[in-house]
Amino acid sequence: MSQNPHICASWADTGHVQVWDFSSHLNALAESETEVNPGAPSVFNQTPLMKFGGHKDEGYAIDWSPVTPGRLLTGDCKSCIHLWEPTSDSTWTVDANPFGGHSASVEDLQWSPTEADVFASCSVDGHIAIWDTRLGKSPITSFKAHNADVNVISWNRLASCMLASGSDDGTFSIHDLRLLKGGDSVVAHFEYHKHPITSIEWSPHEGSTLAVSSADNQLTIWDLSLEKDEEEEAEFKAKTQEQVNAPEDLPPQLLFVHQGQKDLKELHWHSQIPGMLVSTAADGFNILMPSNIQSTLPQDVGV
Repeated sequence: MSQNPHICASWADTGHVQVWDFSSHLNALAESETEVNPGAPSVFNQTPLMKFGGHKDEGYAIDWSPVTPGRLLTGDCKSCIHLWEPTSDSTWTVDANPFGGHSASVEDLQWSPTEADVFASCSVDGHIAIWDTRLGKSPITSFKAHNADVNVISWNRLASCMLASGSDDGTFSIHDLRLLKGGDSVVAHFEYHKHPITSIEWSPHEGSTLAVSSADNQLTIWDLSLEKDEEEEAEFKAKTQEQVNAPEDLPPQLLFVHQGQKDLKELHWHSQIPGMLVSTAADGFNILMPSNIQSTLPQDVGV
């Protein structure tokens, strides 16, 4: 939960969603750092603050509201989405009547960064749906986003009309929600990756920049404000003719490619340090800061 980072929610393959208070873990970690011989903090066996078993299957979709502290959405593989409302005594009331509109598994959920009652969902059915919690249990609009499963979505917090989506066919698209009434909302579509998109996220510091990870073992960073400059490209190649071996068909918006991890699963931008990301994979996690992305820190920071 962004407003209270020690509160976390988790999905389990049992079909249960649990909410946890990690205060004791964080305090133990802070204490171990001040010891003469710091060691790993003790393992705590604790019960969750809340456990919800109302989902009919396991799931992957989950998101805390950035506008209303404690408000939570969870979506399952049976296409059901449940709304969690916080109460005054550090617990939650979960609406037993789910939101329904998808015909297959709900893969990801994103609250609007500006509207307290609006959220988006994506599904294996290839659609993205927009919902308003005040207007019943059906979406206010739903549209075909990809020709395969839509695995992940990200709502731009600096340009709230923009929604990014990544698909099982390796493509990702940028949707301008202002164009939904006219039919086609896609303002950019990329086919660079050849395997399923596993994670996508807009930068919290640059409204035109986003990062994408794929099952092709690549993490890519894109700047949608860039366009192809024929003269500049020709001049650059003339100066470095012997060194440039890059493919001719690389999109001009592609800023950076990070490789070396196997089975990339998720990425997140650092909320305070511009240009820094963390990525998780089957063989561990990386913290990186590409040298060609502007930052206030020295450009050699990275792991």
